[in-house]
Amino acid sequence: MTLTESRPSELVRINLEFLKPFAGTSTAEFTFKPEGNQTAVTWSMTGKVNFMAKVVHLFMDMDRMIGDKFETGLAQLKSITEATPSTARSQP
Repeated sequence: MTLTESRPSELVRINLEFLKPFAGTSTAEFTFKPEGNQTAVTWSMTGKVNFMAKVVHLFMDMDRMIGDKFETGLAQLKSITEATPSTARSQP
């Protein structure tokens, strides 16, 4: 995983290199959009798919396989960003 671009309050882009189940490279993006006193976060991933992966995709729904991982990750991101660090309160 390599951070390739970061624009505060707008975007974080990461290059992902996979070894299993198939070698490949993808780009993950977190985009941020202010909505009132909150921020909407969108997490997406794109990449080229080789022949073997295309065959696998014919029989497996990748959104179904990893969609819950995205939901869990976004929920954890929300929890972390909304938490107030105890060390911040004790700092002068």
